Amino acid sequence: MTHDDTSAPAPEYRRGPVLMRRDQIPASTSDQGLLRRGDGATWLHDDPWRVMRIQSEFVEGFGALAEVGPAVSVFGSARVRPEDPYYDLARDVAKGLVQAGYGVITGGGPGIMEAANRGASEAGGLSVGLGIELPFEQGMNRWVDLGVNFRYFFARKTMFVKYSEGFIVLPGGFGTFDELFEALTLVQTHKVTGFPIVLLGRDYWQGLLTWLRDSVRAHGMIGEADLDLLHVADSAQEAVDVVVRRGAELRAEEQAAVRAAQRAQTDAARASDGTPAPSPGAPGSDAGW
Repeated sequence: MTHDDTSAPAPEYRRGPVLMRRDQIPASTSDQGLLRRGDGATWLHDDPWRVMRIQSEFVEGFGALAEVGPAVSVFGSARVRPEDPYYDLARDVAKGLVQAGYGVITGGGPGIMEAANRGASEAGGLSVGLGIELPFEQGMNRWVDLGVNFRYFFARKTMFVKYSEGFIVLPGGFGTFDELFEALTLVQTHKVTGFPIVLLGRDYWQGLLTWLRDSVRAHGMIGEADLDLLHVADSAQEAVDVVVRRGAELRAEEQAAVRAAQRAQTDAARASDGTPAPSPGAPGSDAGW
């Protein structure tokens, strides 16, 4: 018996492992439930159980992504259509990242996220999607090889930062801005080891860059060095080159800092017990580091 019903599939909503459609889709998200101000003392009964759910998201995320290897997150709008030049740009940058030895991580949704996952998959690299429960989103795109769905934004953001060695940000809206400034804040405040952050598409981002320089910096709200945390690229290859070059520089700086700390600890220990420091070039000296 043939079936000629070609109507669009019903919207889907995922809450952890549970799939819901039609009238089963809830009116609020887990984040809304968590942040809603409760009546009376009901939170005493509800929130402790939410803690267990939050814990499970971290455990599942860490377990799923533990062996991802070197990867770069690509952010951008879910509203970009396949015929948009930015779609092709995201696809190309993902291919370039794979050729440079990186996996690609996105939010797993449509638009630029789909394009980046597609580019990574087509280039034979690892294509990762970190989804989030949103009533109006379409779910994980079909180019994701390894996907993890999250209820809570903060758990998902942790995974982006933990498993990414850099961020390439294409044009997007509020969600993209949130991801961009989250990464910037973590690097600026030294809460994480530095990683490259690239804005791809100078025409789109120039207004933001001008505002940061002429208003935010001019009023002393950020330092001059903070502006250097952002790199701007006009092409996919330029963005990949910045990630590779700046990533290598940051790793070298980190290794040098570790060696300096080790030398300081060694010198302090020698000073405390009266052991003389080795002469340059002698075994145990720092020469050649």
